[in-house]
Amino acid sequence: MGAISDLKTKTIVSNIRKIREFRNYTQDYLAAKLQISQNAYSKIELGYSSITLNRLIGVAEILEVDLADIICPNIEEIIQRKLQLKQA
Repeated sequence: MGAISDLKTKTIVSNIRKIREFRNYTQDYLAAKLQISQNAYSKIELGYSSITLNRLIGVAEILEVDLADIICPNIEEIIQRKLQLKQA
């Protein structure tokens, strides 16, 4: 069970980073919006710190995505769709 949980956590934190980069937001920006240090935010993205549901919801709001997008295993497809919509 631990391995599955770790894999899901890695997917979520990876998705957060990918969406943040897609939005051209820095870790400093998200940290400031979440009212935490950049170091604390970095630990979330690296998977070193646990992320609470409330913090995850806050990240989704800042990144302007649905919570479901963050936990989706196919985030690249979602980002591609958003890019296509932007270009249309």
